[in-house]
Amino acid sequence: MIGFNAWRYTPSPLKGNIMNLEKSKKRIAKRVKMSRQGYPEITIEYFGKAAGCADGVSVKFCLKEGAEIQEQRFSSVSDAREDEAIQSAMVKIIERSEAMSVVQIEGVTAVG
Repeated sequence: MIGFNAWRYTPSPLKGNIMNLEKSKKRIAKRVKMSRQGYPEITIEYFGKAAGCADGVSVKFCLKEGAEIQEQRFSSVSDAREDEAIQSAMVKIIERSEAMSVVQIEGVTAVG
């Protein structure tokens, strides 16, 4: 029988889905360094209670100029900039949205 033996397959929800943290950060930084090339556009903004620690991140997507902005927020117990799952998710969002421009707001925006 040709096929896949289900009894041997033990899925890991994270295996293969989460990239190395440094690789994710480099891919995001590379897209941010490119100049604005039009729409669709992704804007990344880190926010937190203290300037040194980002409790969360906001990823905003704009299809075209003047269009409604869609927002996805991620929160973290520690620094979101060092959270492998969040960084990997942001890379996937950028890739799947086929964003032409990626803008990152510098620093951590204070909230609360």
